[in-house]
Amino acid sequence: MESFVTDAINLKSYNLSESDKIMVMYSRERGLIRGVAKGAKKPKSKLGARMDLLVANKLMLHKGRNLDTISQAEALNTFNATRRNMDKIFYSMYVSEVVNNFGVEDDPSSAVVYDLLYEALNTISKAEDKVQILIAVLKFQLKMMRVSGFSLELDKCLCCGNPIENESMYFSGRLGGVVCKECNAHYGLTDVMHYKLRDFLSVLANSEFDSTSEYEQKANEKICLVSFELLKSYINAHSVKKFNSTAILQEVV
Repeated sequence: MESFVTDAINLKSYNLSESDKIMVMYSRERGLIRGVAKGAKKPKSKLGARMDLLVANKLMLHKGRNLDTISQAEALNTFNATRRNMDKIFYSMYVSEVVNNFGVEDDPSSAVVYDLLYEALNTISKAEDKVQILIAVLKFQLKMMRVSGFSLELDKCLCCGNPIENESMYFSGRLGGVVCKECNAHYGLTDVMHYKLRDFLSVLANSEFDSTSEYEQKANEKICLVSFELLKSYINAHSVKKFNSTAILQEVV
């Protein structure tokens, strides 16, 4: 039986029997993978806690016809601080669901997506307040959509193509960017975006998780929440799968 080793992050799980689980994971080498964790629900299982959601593992799997079998798991990061904070839990659930919804098997961008998810989860886990959590999520949203081929247009009007500088504009998640005031007469968009908010998102899109820009230092929770909702609507509009975590997030946003 063919075996392979990969780093993977647990996204979802399903009960297969009284003792076994089916794990949905995103792997660094193979993109989205599914595997059976035999005996994972037993109290003394060697897999046990390593099969919890939001855990990064180094795995050995045996290739199967329909499902692979997880034979060994070594925890790389349990993001332990996340499990003591409800905001961290909910937003970590959200970013993992984005990867589950946009990830594919044998993804040629699997290493980029895996590293992006890992960095987002790790930054959320280490965050000291809700603003830091949200900034990590915003960076993830912008970068994940770029990797998925859905980069936002934030500098030019999607209709006329003219640059939008120091003036307010309208944002459309469905269209994937901004529309100037003049062109919005044809669209009737209602989400007004101030140019400073646009500049904030543009900086985040090109910032690393471990860097802190002047915009981030000045950001408050309200600005971050407004930005999160705009990007969430954009991601929802381009996902073929429905989001389950967003209903829960409404309770904490």
